[in-house]
Amino acid sequence: MIRITIRWLLAFILLAATYNPTSFNWVRWSVQNYIDQLPLIVLSSLILLVGCIIYMRATLRSIGPFGMALVLALVVALLWVLYDFGWLSLQNQAMNLWLGLVTLSFVPGIGLSWSQIRRSLSGQADMHDVDE
Repeated sequence: MIRITIRWLLAFILLAATYNPTSFNWVRWSVQNYIDQLPLIVLSSLILLVGCIIYMRATLRSIGPFGMALVLALVVALLWVLYDFGWLSLQNQAMNLWLGLVTLSFVPGIGLSWSQIRRSLSGQADMHDVDE
């Protein structure tokens, strides 16, 4: 369970570092400093891009596009139920953006952890898990 949480947390950090409602994100920093720090912006954008590609490629290979859509649909349905019961308010735009980041981070977080989740649910190991 700790590995799954760490993978999800890293996906969340990657998304939140790229953009979030605070002033501490890559998008705002790069827009404000593109004249003075262009080489650093290019380097940091490539690092973020590599991180996104690693997460998305691994997620596509493990659960595929249908699995990604299904995970996203499940999380959105959960949010809808929470909203419908009155346990979730959507009045605060910054909170909505954080909620969107958490929701989107579940897709690569679960995608990277799918082998462990499947093994714990079914008891069957994937080919990659035999050495563990």
